[in-house]
Amino acid sequence: MKLITYNVNGIRAAFTKDFLGWLKTADPDIVCIQESKAGNDQIDIESLEKIGYHSYWHSAVRKGYSGVGIASKIKPSHVEYGCGIESYDNEGRIIRADFDGYSVISVYVPSASNIERLEFKMQFCHDFLIYIKELRKTIPNLIISGDFNICHQAIDIHDPVRLKNVSGFLPMEREWMTSFIEECELIDSFRFFNNEPDNYTWWSYRQNSRAKNKGWRLDYNFATYTLKDKLSRAVILKEAVHSDHCPALLELNV
Repeated sequence: MKLITYNVNGIRAAFTKDFLGWLKTADPDIVCIQESKAGNDQIDIESLEKIGYHSYWHSAVRKGYSGVGIASKIKPSHVEYGCGIESYDNEGRIIRADFDGYSVISVYVPSASNIERLEFKMQFCHDFLIYIKELRKTIPNLIISGDFNICHQAIDIHDPVRLKNVSGFLPMEREWMTSFIEECELIDSFRFFNNEPDNYTWWSYRQNSRAKNKGWRLDYNFATYTLKDKLSRAVILKEAVHSDHCPALLELNV
């Protein structure tokens, strides 16, 4: 089973850059989308259906903002929109699809451009950790995919010294991610297979950052320990250029 997570930075914009053609070639069984920036009535669901995908979208109340989705060749037995906390659900941050033997979550962790949003981000992270721990009591096999807006370790960012006080690489954010991985018993699937530096999933549009590979690894496919023996491959698909992010792929034998 091939699963891809992708912050598309606007699904409608991605469609104009041949996102559908890329999706047909990449051929994932499941794709988790973040930052769709569109209401359900603005997404070309019919075109996704034509190439074999059932798709489900949790949009923000605010127009053109945030939003997550899951598109799958396999029809899920159940789709859960949001986590039941209004402030997060209004921003379209979490969607879950249940399949036979496992569930997949697409999550878009808030970014933090100021102190107020940093407080919101850290509260979201705190509540999301609790949400996952509770969910694991009834759904032990989870794949949690998305844009976490956090680089976990120095290897995950191009300039860890200069950027140590920038949101996305703050000590409190990195400490939370360590706690999230440990307490929820998760595997960072990319690092499970690859411990090499210079592997990133986001680049600023400024200063030719992508061409210079001055990036951040913000996008993750986490899998619960219970799926460890089923993990077969994890790679970053940096050749996809529909967004300032690129997709991350996880393959499992499920």
